[in-house]
Amino acid sequence: MAERSTAAVDVADNSGDDPLTAKAGKAATDGVAKAQDKAEKSADDADNEADNRQNGEHPSIETPELHSGHKLARRYRLEECVTRLDGFSSWRAVDEKLRRAVGVHLLPADHPRARSVLAAARSAALLGDPRFVQVLDAVEENDLVYVVHEWLPDSTELTTLLAAGPLEPHDAYQLVSQVSQAMAAAHREGLAHLRLTPSAVLRSSTGQYRIRGLAVNAALRGISAERPQRTDTEAIGALLYAALTQRWPYDSDAYGLSGLPKGVGLLAPDQVRAGVHRGLSEIAMRALVNDGATASRQEPPCTTPDELAKAVAAMPRIRPPEPEFPTPPEYQRTTYQQGTYGRPQQRPGTAATQPVVAPPAPLESRTGRALKWAVSALLIAALGLGSWQIADRLLDQRNKDTETPQNTQPQNTDDDKEKVATGKPIAIVGARDFDPLGSGSEKPQGIKNAYDGDPSSYWNTDGYYSADFGRLKEGVGLILDLGKAQQVGSVEVSFLGDTSVQLRTAPADASAEPTTPGGFATQASGSGTKVSLKPKKPVTTRYVLVWLTELPSSNEGDFRGKVADIKITS
Repeated sequence: MAERSTAAVDVADNSGDDPLTAKAGKAATDGVAKAQDKAEKSADDADNEADNRQNGEHPSIETPELHSGHKLARRYRLEECVTRLDGFSSWRAVDEKLRRAVGVHLLPADHPRARSVLAAARSAALLGDPRFVQVLDAVEENDLVYVVHEWLPDSTELTTLLAAGPLEPHDAYQLVSQVSQAMAAAHREGLAHLRLTPSAVLRSSTGQYRIRGLAVNAALRGISAERPQRTDTEAIGALLYAALTQRWPYDSDAYGLSGLPKGVGLLAPDQVRAGVHRGLSEIAMRALVNDGATASRQEPPCTTPDELAKAVAAMPRIRPPEPEFPTPPEYQRTTYQQGTYGRPQQRPGTAATQPVVAPPAPLESRTGRALKWAVSALLIAALGLGSWQIADRLLDQRNKDTETPQNTQPQNTDDDKEKVATGKPIAIVGARDFDPLGSGSEKPQGIKNAYDGDPSSYWNTDGYYSADFGRLKEGVGLILDLGKAQQVGSVEVSFLGDTSVQLRTAPADASAEPTTPGGFATQASGSGTKVSLKPKKPVTTRYVLVWLTELPSSNEGDFRGKVADIKITS
């Protein structure tokens, strides 16, 4: 248990790490940041000194004296200091070249952790995974080291979400699923976070979770771990525990959350709060308790993010709650609807009521009777005129029939001809993988196997933890180049395993491949191992997109699409 406790110190460290995406009202000037600095130092002195002693660092390092309006590389204008701590500062800034908000970490070039920060930032920038807040630049210039990263104003910190209460089971499931899959991908590239706190996890307006500070946050604070995968796994377990209970799973308060009572040990989430999802409670315990009994079913502990992601994928999927529609207010009749609008109201105390004279039935008055006679006359006149026109046309037709018939054939113009499918094969000139919603690349090395005419060879996608791409994106596919705009009547696709697929086409006048799925028009869809995709009518296009939307399970233990053959006919 000693190793778990050491990891917990790293995870639960709350030494003044203000969120980098803090809103403008939180720290508007440098003076506010300095005032926060003093309060944080007085509250977190013991934690900072323990971290510094553990990593052999000196705590007395001065933060660079910069101010709002200062420019870096004549491009990044500092706007607001959001964190100033232990020799480095973090800012909200503006990239004047691209006219967008960015975040900047600053520290002196002679800072003992400057080299490690630069190395961590450059390694994180090479990952290029959209589930992480991207590092945009890492520079040493004019005795300063600064790291520039994305700024996401439309995202909300997990700290803010938890302040409003525990998450719904579906939201907590999405949190642990997306974060564990993202960290598993990072560890496969040799990158660890080591400071995966609620302020490091953001939820976008579309419900996607993104992680910031990969490798960089730990390097700024000099945090290291002997078993980084275990440390990050326990941190994910702590995030899930907090999402389910609105409590921090240790006996100290942190990140605005109350800790567990001292001396009771680690309680399962469903023992801390009623109504917690049992499966998620067990997942949290398997990630947190790495040295023994885990949960009621005695499942083995999860010691790596990959093991945790697989355990979450093996759970029954938790569906989002049904939307609740407000009950319409009860219908109330008004005096206007009751027919008393404009009438004198009866005064209180009046015993007798005035009789109301009923109006005559419609069309029974003198005006109504006159209107009936007028309409009847008009109908009679209209019938007579119509009969006369019909008789006149019949006479004209009889006269034409007596004349000598002319042997004439109707002339068909090109405009009247409709496109007809001929069924002739169309050669595929080239193809490329299409993954605009992910990393941008999806197994490009085997693309020719998808249309070489050999059903034993195939092109396959990356592996995912569920049939819907781990809920990371809507789909992936192949763009087929026909060389020129041609009429497409049918596309036959053979898969290994039942796969859902759509046929999409670029506009007929497209001079280049569209770069987004929305640039293609959906023509047909289907699922199975052999799918025939036929548009309602033949379309003319040069670029055909075979767009996979749901993947089958594979022998590798995950989900991936395998395209064995594609044939296109006109």
